[in-house]
Amino acid sequence: MKEIVVNVIIPAYNEEKSIGFVLRDIPKTYVQEVIVCNNASTDNTVEEAQKGGATVVTEMKKGYGSACLKGINYLKQKPKGEQPDIVVFLDGDYSDHPEQLPLLVQPIVEKDMDLVIGSRALGNIERGAMMPQQIFGNWLATNLIRLFYSYQFTDLGPFRAIKFQKLLEIEMEDPDFGWTVEMQVKAAKYQLKCTEVPVKYRKRVGISKVSGTIRGTILAGHKILWTIFKLL
Repeated sequence: MKEIVVNVIIPAYNEEKSIGFVLRDIPKTYVQEVIVCNNASTDNTVEEAQKGGATVVTEMKKGYGSACLKGINYLKQKPKGEQPDIVVFLDGDYSDHPEQLPLLVQPIVEKDMDLVIGSRALGNIERGAMMPQQIFGNWLATNLIRLFYSYQFTDLGPFRAIKFQKLLEIEMEDPDFGWTVEMQVKAAKYQLKCTEVPVKYRKRVGISKVSGTIRGTILAGHKILWTIFKLL
């Protein structure tokens, strides 16, 4: 039986204080390569990621989705035989629990799922880790997806696993805040087999670039809703 190859993509913008913890906690026995997508950081994110054993690629165009797309393009350039079977996405701010990675990979390996979302809503959220507007935004977005696409999600959490070939098929495009919801809406449109697993979530290290500011929260919320309706 062919060994399942798992790669991890971590978008990172100025995460020098946290990226080392993230890389340390990723279960090494499950993962072949970790790609940190440096998104025009002005601190020592690159150096800390390299010290942690990650492959670092740099995307100077700012945006969460832009960084993720850079990581995907890196994997696409590999020879077919060296491309991963599964890609796991998680954030570089240490709000996710990387040690839970096997929980997200398991439904793909054992139940042939295409996409697995790490649901904070089903799991355990540390007090103060998510702002009320984030919780409401997730609730609204997932209910709109259920209404329009009849797919049941409870969260737009960044911690997720997807078959690499399915990731290529859905042709991700969003360069910023709409990245996670775009993946879930396209998964519904392409009728991918999706499930969720409960995950833990804690306060990030440092200040959030999105929920930590009123402007960031408004822009993210607008982009998420715009993405849902754009893809109808």
